[in-house]
Amino acid sequence: MEMEGTLGAPANATNTTATPGSAFGVELLAERLAVVALLALVTLLTAMMNGAVIAAICTTRKLHLPANYLICSLAATDFLVAVLVMPISILYITTETWLLGPFVCEAWLSIDMTCCTCSILHLCVIALDRYWAITKAIEYARKRTARRAGIMVAIVWLISIFISIPPLFWRQRGDGTGPQQCIIEHDHVGYTIYSTFGAFYIPMTLILILYSRIYSAAKTLYQKRGSSRHFSSRSTDSTNSLHHCRVKHAFCISDVSTSDHTAEFDRNHAAVRAPLDTELDERNQICTSRERKAARILGLILGAFILCWLPFFLKELLVGLNVPNPSPQVSDALTWLGYTNSLINPLLYTSFNEDFKQAFKRLLFRRKEHT
Repeated sequence: MEMEGTLGAPANATNTTATPGSAFGVELLAERLAVVALLALVTLLTAMMNGAVIAAICTTRKLHLPANYLICSLAATDFLVAVLVMPISILYITTETWLLGPFVCEAWLSIDMTCCTCSILHLCVIALDRYWAITKAIEYARKRTARRAGIMVAIVWLISIFISIPPLFWRQRGDGTGPQQCIIEHDHVGYTIYSTFGAFYIPMTLILILYSRIYSAAKTLYQKRGSSRHFSSRSTDSTNSLHHCRVKHAFCISDVSTSDHTAEFDRNHAAVRAPLDTELDERNQICTSRERKAARILGLILGAFILCWLPFFLKELLVGLNVPNPSPQVSDALTWLGYTNSLINPLLYTSFNEDFKQAFKRLLFRRKEHT
């Protein structure tokens, strides 16, 4: 969400007495140019990464799955943030005043809040989809259709619009004849609580619950698969081992051997059990590796989401409750920290999928051929 749009005056909005030719003025200009260049790079990368995800899903038949439709919708939402929200925020920070008029201001604030909220809620429905897929695999496989994914996306957009639209009924702007600020005033505590909880705190709680259950279910599933495979293999190998020992034991009796048949059985059983134990250890290592990988992926997803958005929404809630507003620089930093989640999302939700990796490679090679 537009941090400056929802937080306060743009960064560097304080008056300075430095003249353009002074050393301080040159330093300030260089600092501002560096910030603008960094923000422009983040914007460009966000648009490119999300555009690549959309292109990969649209052009790769293997990725035409309901679960990937949700990821494609998330990428489209984050792409809108990069195209419609971030550039205007950069302009606002650079000029230190609003130059685009009241109508564009209203549209920008509404699009900002709607798209950022929608991006967060997409993470919710993706977590919900994965939870159903792993806990109700057979039943949900029949329900996991493109139509269902479309309904989930439509619900996400409707909720986002209902969260962002109320300020339009009381927000008032100037006549556009002079310098203005394009901000959302925190003069409705009820709406601040409604919007922050609806856009972040409730979704965050739901995501944490879902992913904790997903990890728990995945861990149990890995263990059951390992146990069932081991049991099946152990049953077959034990039968063969028992048959081998019976043959060996019969041979010893017919020869009227004085050898210790119990020791002979133990030796034969140990010889068969050794590779079985090694195989079991390998399976346990595979299960442990999968559990660690699942935990690492889930940890990255949750960590990135909370790190990017929690500081901003915590500040939003506190400001709405009449806690003093932080400096414009801090507000802008929190704004763009939230925006970077739109850059991180395509990396986290596709980087661990081999089908996406192959699709990205094909897109890259195709582009090289055309150039």
